Amino acid sequence: MSHVTTHVLDAALGRPATGVEVRLEAAADEARTSWKPVATGATNEDGRVPDFGPDQLEAGVYRVVFDTAGYFERTGQRGFYPDVTIAFELADTGAHYHVPLLLSPFAFSTYRGS
Repeated sequence: MSHVTTHVLDAALGRPATGVEVRLEAAADEARTSWKPVATGATNEDGRVPDFGPDQLEAGVYRVVFDTAGYFERTGQRGFYPDVTIAFELADTGAHYHVPLLLSPFAFSTYRGS
């Protein structure tokens, strides 16, 4: 299983968000002024990215970037956020990190899932 997983739910349509392009990136410097790619994927029919990055990551700061503009365009919605970026600290290298996104055209929320 990937060390970091994600899924996207579309709260406006009441279903998983299919086909959302997602990137996992690691901070390339301590100031987080540049990022290096770790993994890419797209959500499936269940809103999940089944193979999202390596099984093990080093401790550090990472971010998940969701291409919401492309998703909203495909679903006929006009969204306010062209992308959503969620940065987080991976401190416990033995723990699984699940970073979900609850999305609507004018709001989003996230939490540390299990």
